[in-house]
Amino acid sequence: MEAFILGCGGMQPLPYRHLTSVLLRRDGDLFLFDSGEGTQVSLKRLNLKWKKISAIFISHTHADHVTGLPGILMLNAQVDRTEPLYIYGPPKVKEYVETSRRVLDMYINYPIVVKEIEAPCIVHSGKDFYVRAFPLEHTKTCVGYTLEELDRPGEFNPEKARQLKVPVGPLWAQLQNGFEVQNEEGKTVKPEEVLGPKRSGRKFSFVTDTLYKESIIENVKGSDFLVCEGMFEEALADQAKEKKHMTAMQAAHIAKEAKVKRMCMIHYSPRYTDRELEKLLKEAQSVWPQAELSRDRMHIEIPYED
Repeated sequence: MEAFILGCGGMQPLPYRHLTSVLLRRDGDLFLFDSGEGTQVSLKRLNLKWKKISAIFISHTHADHVTGLPGILMLNAQVDRTEPLYIYGPPKVKEYVETSRRVLDMYINYPIVVKEIEAPCIVHSGKDFYVRAFPLEHTKTCVGYTLEELDRPGEFNPEKARQLKVPVGPLWAQLQNGFEVQNEEGKTVKPEEVLGPKRSGRKFSFVTDTLYKESIIENVKGSDFLVCEGMFEEALADQAKEKKHMTAMQAAHIAKEAKVKRMCMIHYSPRYTDRELEKLLKEAQSVWPQAELSRDRMHIEIPYED
């Protein structure tokens, strides 16, 4: 699994900073979280296979999180795509997509499925993962997301399999996939006899545009990678609260209390130049030394723990 920061800015794009958008790649599937202005540019510059985006998850319908969406929809129409594109988000996201298609007279040659959600809920799932939405608190309905993988089978022990007289080949694969098999003597061999303890999957979390809430900690707990808003410095905490945003120190507190493995801040106020972002970083690291700044087109590997 790997994440690409397509844009890390909030409110308005800057010459050196696009608006908030994160692409997650997992086993060939691409998932887009928010689609701020400039999303297409970063996709092109990173040479990512955007036509494989299967689902888009929108946190809320403020302009700086959705204005890149019409371009993405039209971009996908430039190729022969038959797979549906799923778009999830809170109320108004369906109206925004449908109005954009109508007013812009979009040529769309593939299915678009828009689902408005009410968090908390499971919004999307696959064979061995699911995406869950949870409520945030902003000036309009806003949600955070986590993509969580199911536990993986324990490590296969070839020597044990041989001792139990299971021949090398397809039967080993069946055991690794959790199925009982018959050995050379016709006796049943169960997966737990040749597999170690289950291993945890990975967890990615995306949180932006919200007041600090204790409930966020529980929702992102144990994330392998957390992308979290850190829009303002602590001196502007009152302004952050008024606008229902978070400070860098609050983002770091969430990362610390949730015991995440890695956290990058995102959605910076345009008042900060790239050089001035170091102020946010220092404040965050005073709470949680591992805190990082995200940057446009930053690439983050999200490996298994074992």
